[in-house]
Amino acid sequence: MGKKSLQKLTRKTNPRIVSLILTLKDRAYVENAPIWRDIAKRLESPAGMYAAVNVSKINRHSADNDVILVPGKVLGAGLLDHAVTVAALNFSVSAAEKITEAGGKCLSIEEIIEANPKGSGIRIFR
Repeated sequence: MGKKSLQKLTRKTNPRIVSLILTLKDRAYVENAPIWRDIAKRLESPAGMYAAVNVSKINRHSADNDVILVPGKVLGAGLLDHAVTVAALNFSVSAAEKITEAGGKCLSIEEIIEANPKGSGIRIFR
């Protein structure tokens, strides 16, 4: 790891984010999965630039049983009328309720890495 990327990590004060970025970079290398490197790069940016995606956007741009990754927070505005698996850093309470009520699942990014190490079939929403 170069000096520049180590400096980015040392600015992060949330130990979960630092650990997650390191895990993502490791999995990207070990599994030859560029999706994890892309997510790590997005999480290295300032927290104010993290994605904030509403349930309505997920509903409009996904199909039944899609796997979606949000490098940020999922918010509860809107309705969801089909089952999707959503992995994100955080979920609002209403977003988690709407996703599970529609038959979907809410996962952490750490859980999706374990469930799908190659990152195949995952769509990134921002």
